[in-house]
Amino acid sequence: MPAIIIDGNKIAEKLQLKILKKINQRKKDGKKIPGLAMILVGNHIPSQIYVNKKRIACKNVGFFSECWHFPDYVNEIEILNLINQLNNDKNIDGILVQLPLPKHINHLKILSNITPDKDVDGFHPYNTGSLCQRTPKLRACTPKGIITMLKYNNIKTHGLHAVMVGASNIVGRPMSLELLLAGCTTTVTHRFTRNLKNHVKSADLLIVAVGKAHFLKGKWIKNGSIVIDVGINRLHNGEIVGDVDFKNAYLRASYITPVPGGVGPITVATLLQNTLEACENHHDII
Repeated sequence: MPAIIIDGNKIAEKLQLKILKKINQRKKDGKKIPGLAMILVGNHIPSQIYVNKKRIACKNVGFFSECWHFPDYVNEIEILNLINQLNNDKNIDGILVQLPLPKHINHLKILSNITPDKDVDGFHPYNTGSLCQRTPKLRACTPKGIITMLKYNNIKTHGLHAVMVGASNIVGRPMSLELLLAGCTTTVTHRFTRNLKNHVKSADLLIVAVGKAHFLKGKWIKNGSIVIDVGINRLHNGEIVGDVDFKNAYLRASYITPVPGGVGPITVATLLQNTLEACENHHDII
């Protein structure tokens, strides 16, 4: 039986509507409106598209947002100086640095200089480390969003064997911790993993984030598994596809996310959630 397609756009719309209601109430109560600062470096077209989507999302829910766009030859010090300024700006509740950065810029140094309680992407070492103790100030957007997707579809994760294909700092590693905290028995695969096919075949819940079009074959997937495709890749003909062979995986999975329209919209909505949470923590808690 074909899989149920998890519509990320619909879930994101519901999340944004909840945020909009909270913002309208904040306005009535005379409370501060969340402010998001975005830093973009260079002319990487996908990054420009992502930042624009985030700006539109902020506008739709009534947030204040501002973007600083640097040329790709910018000095690292200039970015660090801006981050220091934004860390101390009471109008700004969240700071986002759009990745990837040019090779001459140390992205770990940049991300580590964002104060953890304004790190709305959840990439600061404090937040990634604190996730192990269930105490991050803010959680990474994509992993947090995926857990939200599962909850919205009433998918019970306790006891599932979850396989995370990909071990990046942005998705794979924080996602593996989220899965552990969600009660899964978790396997993480990476470029040195042997017999990937066998790991995939054993997965009740499969999350794929490797950045390679149709990398994971649909025939590898166990019947009835839940498939979350984080990848987004553009083919030569312009078509946007994920890391999973959707056509064949769709026939075997019980639930599956499409690309586009799956994880992407949820990630943006989760960024808004994190920014609102940061604002509440900065201004509402006495």
